[in-house]
Amino acid sequence: MILTKTEVRVVGALTEKELTTPDYYPLSLNALRNACNQKSNREPVMDVNEETLINTLDELREKKLVIFSSGQGQRVTKYKHNIKEALGLDQRETALLGALFLRGAQTLGELRLHTHRMHDFESLDEVHQFLLKLSDREIPLVKLLARQPGQKEQRYIHLFFNKEEVIDELPDIIEEKPDNEISILRDKIEQLQQEMIELKIDYYNLKKELGIS
Repeated sequence: MILTKTEVRVVGALTEKELTTPDYYPLSLNALRNACNQKSNREPVMDVNEETLINTLDELREKKLVIFSSGQGQRVTKYKHNIKEALGLDQRETALLGALFLRGAQTLGELRLHTHRMHDFESLDEVHQFLLKLSDREIPLVKLLARQPGQKEQRYIHLFFNKEEVIDELPDIIEEKPDNEISILRDKIEQLQQEMIELKIDYYNLKKELGIS
């Protein structure tokens, strides 16, 4: 199933809000637009206007990935995703896809961090296990990218992107091999980023144990 960047953002936003703020889900058009254009936890930051969003929702309904809700007592139409049912996913797989939809290619540690409010994975091994399930399907939904020059860890990416837009979705590829000093510096940066991710995960787990929201 091929999706445009805006379609990916809409499904990702709906997935995130269902799992993190269920009391306010499904979303109104205005709430969904705010979720799509959110400046935090989004890569890249987008500015989706109302007309584009309405057209995108119509396209997603045709693809059976979004459901329009306008039940009794509801003053405005609201929207919810249908990706779990359409693709036969569980909550863990949905959370991982949602994170990839919202932030692009990520390492195991980054995915564990960015899904912690959607699903609290116990370990990197558990994240890896469910990414393998998504990549080993008859039609794979995610892919492990080759390690980029200067990077210690490989990254995963979703496979719903439009081929014409794929170059913007994939990380930059450095054609020239970096010299030793640059390579060492990048290794240190990668290590510090991983340590920061682990610290953030420990921080969120401690808040959870103490009952702090």
